[in-house]
Amino acid sequence: MSDLNHQLEQLHQEAAVALERATTTSETESWYHDYLGRKGKMTAILRGLGQLSAEERPLVGKRANQIKVELEAALQARQAAIAQEEMQRALSAEGIDVTMPGRRPLVGKLHPTNQAIREIVDILVQMGFQVFDSPEVETDDYNFGLLNFPPDHPAREMQDTFFATTPGLVLRTHTSSGQIHAMRKYAPEPIRVILPGKCFRNEDVTARAEMMFYQVEGLAIGRNITFSDLKGTLLNFANQMYGDGRQIRFRKSYFPFTEPSVEVDVDCVLCGGDGCRLCKYTGWLEILGAGMVHPVVLKNGGYDPAVFSGFAFGMGIERQAMNKRGVDDIRLFYSNDVRFLARA
Repeated sequence: MSDLNHQLEQLHQEAAVALERATTTSETESWYHDYLGRKGKMTAILRGLGQLSAEERPLVGKRANQIKVELEAALQARQAAIAQEEMQRALSAEGIDVTMPGRRPLVGKLHPTNQAIREIVDILVQMGFQVFDSPEVETDDYNFGLLNFPPDHPAREMQDTFFATTPGLVLRTHTSSGQIHAMRKYAPEPIRVILPGKCFRNEDVTARAEMMFYQVEGLAIGRNITFSDLKGTLLNFANQMYGDGRQIRFRKSYFPFTEPSVEVDVDCVLCGGDGCRLCKYTGWLEILGAGMVHPVVLKNGGYDPAVFSGFAFGMGIERQAMNKRGVDDIRLFYSNDVRFLARA
C-alpha cells in the first residue's frame, strides 16, 4: 500500500470520529470545511495523486472517491440527526409547564354605553315594561307634529334637527318619536313599553353634549294612571340604578308632549347631597325628564283621553353612566380612548 493510500485511510477514520463529535449544525459546517472543502484535508491529499505511478493512480483515486462519498453521506445523516435534536430541544423549551400559574386570557368587554343600556333595560323590564323598537329615521309628523309640536312652534328649536335629503324625513331627535308607533300598534289596549336607541341633534360637541347619543323612553298608558304612579316608578328606578336609599326631586319643566312636565333629580351618588364637583355643589344630579302624557298625544296615538291616561319619561344613557361612574366629559364615550374604555 502506498503512503498516499495510507493517508486516505487515516483521514477516513479521523473524519468519521470528528463528525460524531459534532453536536450542532455550525460544527458540521466547520467539519465540512476542514475535511471536504476546497482547502480541506481531502483536497490536500488528492494533490499528491500526480506523484503516483500509472498503475497506482487509478486505484488510489477510486478509493479516494469512495471515501469522499461515504463521508458526504455520513455528513448528511449527522446533520439530519442534529436538526431533529435541535427541533426537539426548541419544542421542549417552548412547552407548557403545567406547574406554572395560568395566564388569564385577554378578553373584550362591553362598551360603557352598552353596559348602561343593559342595566337600565333590565331594571325597567323587571318593573313590567317591554322593549319596543322604533326607527331612527322618522317623519316630521312622528318626531314633532303628532307629539304636539305645532309647525313653527318655538319648542322645535329646543332640538336642532338633522334633516334628510328626502323632504319630510329627519334623524330622530329623541326616542319620544317612538311613542306614537307604540300607541298605534297596541291601542286601545293598555301598554307599558320602553324604547331604547340612538338620537341625533345638530349640536356643538362639548363635555356635556354630543351629536349622537342614546336615550331610553318609557311610556305607560292605561285607565286611572296617575302622577303618583310616575313618581313611584321613577323612585324605584333610582334606587335600583343608583343604590338603595336614594332620594329624588321633581322640578317643573315644559315638554310639548306631556302635561304637567318635570325634570327629575337624584341626590348625588358621590357626596350624598353635601355638594361636590360631580353635582356642581348642588347635591343633586339630573337624571331624566318626565310627565303625564298630553291628551293631544293620547288622541293622536289612538286612545280616548277621557278614558285613558298615562305617563312618559326619557333619559340619556350617557347621562346615567356619567352620573354613576363620576365621568365629567361625554366625549370620552366615543373617543376610542382605550384607557377610558378599559376602566369603564
